[in-house]
Formats: sequence, structure tokens, C-alpha cells
Amino acid sequence: MKHTQLAAVLFMSLCLFSCKEENKDTEVITTTDDTEVNFNEEENQEDKEITVQLEPKSDSKVSGTAMFTQENGAVTLTAKLSGLKEGTHAMHLHEKGDCSAADGSSAGGHWNPTFEDHGEWGADEGYHRGDIGNFEANADGNAEFTFSTDQWCIGCDDEKMNIVGKAVIVHSGVDDYTSQPSGNAGSRISCGGIIEEGNNTNANNNTATDTTTTN
Repeated sequence: MKHTQLAAVLFMSLCLFSCKEENKDTEVITTTDDTEVNFNEEENQEDKEITVQLEPKSDSKVSGTAMFTQENGAVTLTAKLSGLKEGTHAMHLHEKGDCSAADGSSAGGHWNPTFEDHGEWGADEGYHRGDIGNFEANADGNAEFTFSTDQWCIGCDDEKMNIVGKAVIVHSGVDDYTSQPSGNAGSRISCGGIIEEGNNTNANNNTATDTTTTN
């Protein structure tokens, strides 16, 4: 009888121990809000591509494309232009994706979300996030160049990085990287709004909302 009771006690103990171990194995781990936010940020940095059509401004014949490609946490701009005068020209990102004004003034000033002085990209003294810089046009008036940075993103939640809703502006002259607030780069001779695919807004036909005379 004693052996039977002892066996029963041992059996019940084993059952209780097994239940506890099973509960441990099936424990549900919930994520915090911070974890969800980080996951969304990863999604925002997914590979994307936008091609911007550049149209002539200020009675020029300058047109072309600016393709922005986001890969591995960096954005690369590949620009192809025609109708330029031979020599050096400047390109910047401006704060509004509105190219409706004949002189491109509707795009506003340089995109400068960090409120720094204008300067050459990467300068210790500061630079705008739209300060792409200068490029060369050949004798036929054509130009091709690339620019890559991890300080831009396409459609992410960080407004200090997000280039969507901005404009690509080509200037007639050279950016001297010194004159404030825009480098004395001359008139705006081509413009294109940066719009994500699926957005029905036609940035090139928006009503002008800024008449600034800065370059």
C-alpha cells in the first residue's frame, strides 16, 4: 500500500513539473511600442526609385531626368541633361516640389532642414541638405553625373532626410560654395518636382506660392 501511495505522489509530481515546463516553452513574448517603431523605420528604408522629369525654365532649353535610387540605406542621384551651355553648372534640391513659375521661383529656396549656412557638401562649416554642387556640360550641351549620400531618404518619416516633395533645380551658373544663401549660381534653367509613384499631385502644375528672388 505504501509503495502504491509513493508511486502516486511521484506521478503527480512529474505531471506538475511537466505542465510548468510546457508553460515555459509556450510563453508568449510581446513586443514594445519601440520595437514596432523600429520595424516601421526599417520598412521606410526599403529599396525605392523615383524618376523626375526636368523641364526648361527661364527661357532655356534645358531638360532631362533625375533618377533617385534608394538602396542599402543610401540614395543615389543619376542625372542626365541636355540643352545646356558648355561649362560648369550647379544643381540643388529646393524646398518645394512646385515648378509652375516660369523662372522656377515657385520651388522656393534651397532645402535646408538643418538650418545651416550654404556651402560645399560635407564642409565642416555647414551645408544645406540640398547642396548637391557643380557638374560639367560638354560641347554638345549634354551632362551626366551621379551623387550619392546616406543623408537622404525617399518617403521616410525623418523630414531632415526625406526628399519627397522637394524640387530638383539646375542653375545657369557655378555654385561658388560661399555666397549666402545660395552660392550665386545664377538663374533657374530647369526644374522637376520629386513625387513618389502613386501620388497624383502634379508638382509642375501647382500654383506658385513663393516669389523669392534667391537662386
